[in-house]
Amino acid sequence: MTIKQWQRRPSAFSRQALAAYATLVVYASLYPFSGWRTLGIGPFAFIADPLPQYLTAFDVITNVLGYMPLGALIVLALYPRFRGSVAVCLALFGGALLSGAMEAIQTYLPTRVASNLDLAANAFGALVGGVLIAPATSALLDRGWLRRIRFTWFERHAAYVMGLTALWPFAGMFPAPYLFGGGDLPRALWDGLDPAMQDAILAWAPASWDLETWSDRLGALLPDDAWEAIITSCNLYAALVLATLLTRERAPRIRLMLGLIVATLFAKAAATFLQSRAGLFYDWATDGALEGIAIGALAAVLSVALPRSLRAVLAGAALVAGLALVNLLPLNPYFDIVLADWRQGRYLHFNGLLHWLAWVWPYAALGWLASAAERAWLARRRARAG
Repeated sequence: MTIKQWQRRPSAFSRQALAAYATLVVYASLYPFSGWRTLGIGPFAFIADPLPQYLTAFDVITNVLGYMPLGALIVLALYPRFRGSVAVCLALFGGALLSGAMEAIQTYLPTRVASNLDLAANAFGALVGGVLIAPATSALLDRGWLRRIRFTWFERHAAYVMGLTALWPFAGMFPAPYLFGGGDLPRALWDGLDPAMQDAILAWAPASWDLETWSDRLGALLPDDAWEAIITSCNLYAALVLATLLTRERAPRIRLMLGLIVATLFAKAAATFLQSRAGLFYDWATDGALEGIAIGALAAVLSVALPRSLRAVLAGAALVAGLALVNLLPLNPYFDIVLADWRQGRYLHFNGLLHWLAWVWPYAALGWLASAAERAWLARRRARAG
């Protein structure tokens, strides 16, 4: 079947995914964003340097693989304005431009080394990604089964929710005191403050707001396994509801939920196996975590028949409850042992990226739910006024 020009449609999801992935590349390239210094050389002096003396296949392959999705997303995001070889060339140029900028900035970071080999590998990865996806672009975005699923199962404005859903399995990969217990960024920021600054802030709060006392009292109400079951079920329920909130009536919502659960547990097990020094798959699968998975999955399946607005409210309430608990409950004393077993090494920057994703994902989901609630309220208000 021949696709006419007027039938070709741009993909908002591809552009959003490109922006998100480019942001992740920037983060992974510049993490931990500290120790900036100048060596008295230009930012692009690395281009004329000789090749590194010590080369590892792992580093080269990682650089190529890391930029392949970027090249593919550039081709998809440029469609239909640029297609074929032109889009591939732009993917190569975009990948080389981003990589060159990152390598130049790394000149001023003591923990990173600007390398012309990394630049070449990244540009080659973007080229490979563009070459692989270019022949399938029209099939994916115009007439392919992915596009049919996209508009048969999901509403047109579901791109942001689909992106959040795709990121959810990765948000749970980094170890947390409680399974799926992300969003503890406020606690991390508070713990990072100087004690004098903490005392100055607490001086403005009423004396009854003793965080340590309230934390200890809350933790004493239930055993750790029970708290983990609650936190796990709240966050999993919110993720499953969010994934199916903007689906059409004909969409297989339960199968989508089960598929997301399988993908999440597989990602968690794979990350644990790769980075645990003991090579374990399931050290995170405590009794409380397994109970939470079962409760969250059952609650999400049972709520499928509820009105969309009610499901959104329940998902938002579950997110708020989970965020409150992970930030107020005392830390599990055994969590330090688990984190110490988490092998950093060559995965250091990837782990930092996963950690930030775990911190930010619940707030991104909660922000979207709040925005959707506001839009629904304004629509009802306009309807009543009319």
